[in-house]
Amino acid sequence: MSIGNSPEDERPFEDPSEEAPVSIGRALRQARIEAGLTVDDVSTATRVRIAIVHAIEADDFAPCGGDVYARGHIRTLARAVRLDPAPLIERYDDTHGGRPAPTPAAPLFEAERIRPERRGPNWTAAMVAAIVAVVGFVGFTAFKGGDDGGSKEVAEGAAPTTGKTASPTPKTDKPVDRKPEPSDSAIAAAPQDKVTVQVSAADGRSWVAAKDHNGRLIFDGLLKKGDSQTFQDSEKINLVLGDAGAIDLFVNGKKINDDFQPGAVERLTYTKGDPQAG
Repeated sequence: MSIGNSPEDERPFEDPSEEAPVSIGRALRQARIEAGLTVDDVSTATRVRIAIVHAIEADDFAPCGGDVYARGHIRTLARAVRLDPAPLIERYDDTHGGRPAPTPAAPLFEAERIRPERRGPNWTAAMVAAIVAVVGFVGFTAFKGGDDGGSKEVAEGAAPTTGKTASPTPKTDKPVDRKPEPSDSAIAAAPQDKVTVQVSAADGRSWVAAKDHNGRLIFDGLLKKGDSQTFQDSEKINLVLGDAGAIDLFVNGKKINDDFQPGAVERLTYTKGDPQAG
């Protein structure tokens, strides 16, 4: 049963001298009565609770729970009683501080434009950059190794390269370009202002390393039987012989007759003048 039994019983007393504008609640109430509807009818049709309908018609919007809900209820009730809700909403905004300022479109557009740029790490690009860095490092190392006096011979049996590549020749017991043992004239021809060291693998193969007076590696490799290498420096040559017993050694054109044992590792230093083992 309706709280107000009859729309006619709820007709307000009309005072012709009243000039104040009709309030939101009063306009909704008048429209409801003119439509022949009770509060129960409006509540059932709009699903707005009866207490809230009574409060709004009394211009008490506190039970609505906030401006957003108040505007929604006013709009719903106005449509139920066949009123245009726009003037009522505008009047509510005028008397209750106005609706919140709309968010400018430009910041929203900027936010949407910028957001896609916030991506995670590009792992594909990172891997490509890493591969390029590794290839560059390998190339640089190979180039640097070539400048420092040749690449290291790490494979078993790899022969060192000397100067220009010799043309293929018939295989003989001794290499065609093997240097003969220095004669007295060769000893006399050795530069007096430098140290010259020749290493020959006469009795087998041996690993040999040579450095100049600055400690720069000028050779590091395996000499097979019959191979030889010659090193020269302005001050001294430092040698490491992996199998000294297989090596014939000539310093400044003079053969070194030290009794090196097979398989023995020898560390030697030679300078200008008479050869001296360090």
